[in-house]
Amino acid sequence: MNFNGIDFDTYFKHYPDENGYFGKYGGAYISDDLKQAMAEITEAYFTICKSSKFISELRRIRKDFQGRPTPISYLERLSGKLGNVQLYVKREDLNHSGAHKLNHCMGEALLAKYMGKKKVIAETGAGQHGVALATAAAYFGLECDIYMGSVDIKKQAPNVARMKILGANVVEVTHGLATLKEAVDAAFEAYAHEYKDAIYCIGSVLGPHPFPMMVRDFQSVVGIEAREQFVGMTGELPDAVVACVGGGSNAAGMFAGFLNDPVDLYGVEPLGKGPTLGDHAASLKYGTEGIMHGFNSIMLKDENGEPAPVYSVASGLDYPSSGPEHAFLRDLGRVKYDVVDDEETIDAFFTLSRLEGIIPAIESAHALAYGMKLAKQLSKGSVLINLSGRGDKDMDYIIQQYGIR
Repeated sequence: MNFNGIDFDTYFKHYPDENGYFGKYGGAYISDDLKQAMAEITEAYFTICKSSKFISELRRIRKDFQGRPTPISYLERLSGKLGNVQLYVKREDLNHSGAHKLNHCMGEALLAKYMGKKKVIAETGAGQHGVALATAAAYFGLECDIYMGSVDIKKQAPNVARMKILGANVVEVTHGLATLKEAVDAAFEAYAHEYKDAIYCIGSVLGPHPFPMMVRDFQSVVGIEAREQFVGMTGELPDAVVACVGGGSNAAGMFAGFLNDPVDLYGVEPLGKGPTLGDHAASLKYGTEGIMHGFNSIMLKDENGEPAPVYSVASGLDYPSSGPEHAFLRDLGRVKYDVVDDEETIDAFFTLSRLEGIIPAIESAHALAYGMKLAKQLSKGSVLINLSGRGDKDMDYIIQQYGIR
């Protein structure tokens, strides 16, 4: 399929380019020392990603350890309540450790073992990436340091406990807003001192090249599975595919399976409390081009051009930028990026729980809320939503802030 001059038949061969750019977005804006480290990671990745031994091992891990493929569930009662449009969800909440994050963490940890590294370092917001990397580190016998903002530590206590039980060292980050952006800052700083013995396992499709590409590639299993499963269930493609977007790993993986199809793709950002700067984290909707954490993309800026304070009810989405591939797909018009606010999200959280017996992560509830809006707008068709994680981690916070509706 050709879309605005881009041939999506060969898209993955050309994007990113050899320097890590999706159009003008991406790259590696880092120190010379880290450039050497990233070049080492890039060379190792391009070597092993073509290795039948690596591919076979990753496939075995996905099947025997992660429990893949994850299923697609048809939301019959919710669909009936909303109208004639049929809603389906890709069940990444049933992936081992409770979210899509393990898809790239097992790949990154396997890469670390191949490179002879002894430690993995990462940031986490909602804690799902931290839990997934701690799981991968335990599986492969690696040391693991997870940097997490103190605000998120309080909101995501169950995941903090899981990381510690799995043997990870959870490092509390207290400066600034003490959320995801600051955790990334701290993890990068630590990695700059430890890159000879450690690998930084970035938790989304962001950061310097090769991470936006690597994480997308590891996450593409979600979209590849979903496409095959949906056609097998219904005999046709969905009319629309929806995924939430913070950094954008689950969305990049989901969209990868459908970019070359006549399917509408929707990335859903957190509007939070509203459009005022500081009340949301919708960078693709309200941001401008800028560089942070080693890559060029669309970001929310303050009056000094620095990353702006952001907010979301979902700890995994409160980041002031988004992956460079998402910025590229936005500019092309191949993916439409839109927003839902906290109230819509929490309503979707309780609706799915009550009608279908599935408690979603708050992050995933953003995509669900938008899918529900689409179902009300369309007169017919089908919508496939990526349910990127389960809501166990959010229970204490939801009950404290919203009670039981």
